[in-house]
Amino acid sequence: MEKSVMIDFHDYIENALQLQEVDTNSYSPLVLAYIGDCVFDLIIKSMVINRGNKQVHKLHEETSGYVQASSQSKMMRAMQPCLNEEEHAIYRRGRNAKSVSPAKNQSITDYRRATGFEALIGFLYLKREYERIMELVKIGLDSLEEKENMNGQKRMG
Repeated sequence: MEKSVMIDFHDYIENALQLQEVDTNSYSPLVLAYIGDCVFDLIIKSMVINRGNKQVHKLHEETSGYVQASSQSKMMRAMQPCLNEEEHAIYRRGRNAKSVSPAKNQSITDYRRATGFEALIGFLYLKREYERIMELVKIGLDSLEEKENMNGQKRMG
């Protein structure tokens, strides 16, 4: 399909619900993290269901391994060298934001780094930089896979 004919999903939502355009920079880092959490969750769930039809409980367990703060924190560490100045600033704002809810079963460091990660994803989503989101998420997912492969080799060796 030609790009000029394709409608952006974000545009579709805005048009269907008659939402007004808002300056991306006006959102607080926690609001960016709120939408970024949803976007990342959709990406991971899309990936997980593509691996095959399973019981919903098994899909949930597999998804949870990716969306928990410790995994997002590891992904963020791998992504950081690839961020531009604006992306670093958004990540730092998210990481340093004071959250109302405490980290559940996660270290404070992982929780804050994950909040920064989600804020960055949310920011890029609202700017419609979908290719950039996927580029960064792929870097993060690849780093998780590398660590998993290394851990498997250590156990076997």
